[in-house]
Amino acid sequence: MFQIKTLETPQIETITQMMQDFYAIDNYPINIEVSKNLFQEFISDESLGKSWLIYDNSEIVGYVILTFIFSFEYGGKIAFLDELYIKEIARGKGIGKQTIQFIKEQALLLNVKLLYLEVENHNENAQKLYLANDFEVHHRKLLKFKV
Repeated sequence: MFQIKTLETPQIETITQMMQDFYAIDNYPINIEVSKNLFQEFISDESLGKSWLIYDNSEIVGYVILTFIFSFEYGGKIAFLDELYIKEIARGKGIGKQTIQFIKEQALLLNVKLLYLEVENHNENAQKLYLANDFEVHHRKLLKFKV
């Protein structure tokens, strides 16, 4: 049975382990201790966003993180679907689709005006999932500046 539950402090170890697995897919660096501290901060300040664990038959099979931003262009609070990870053993079961539906419902409840996300170019399955769930390709170029 599919369920999504809010991340709580005792589960930070669990989510950071999955995060490490997720980052390894594309060889992204991760400092587990820094991530644990960031989750402490994130969980304690609801204005930053929300994070959830994804369950299938009472087993944790993934996580999703939504972060908040304020936008004048879009008329208020927008959110960035910062991370959505489903363990390999749970993929192909519709869990991603159910999670996207959950996020869209939460966005409405949270008065979010727009959801942004980014997908790796090589991750065609994720791209298909998002496009099939009414996300659109944004034709702006995403740039970054690391402080």
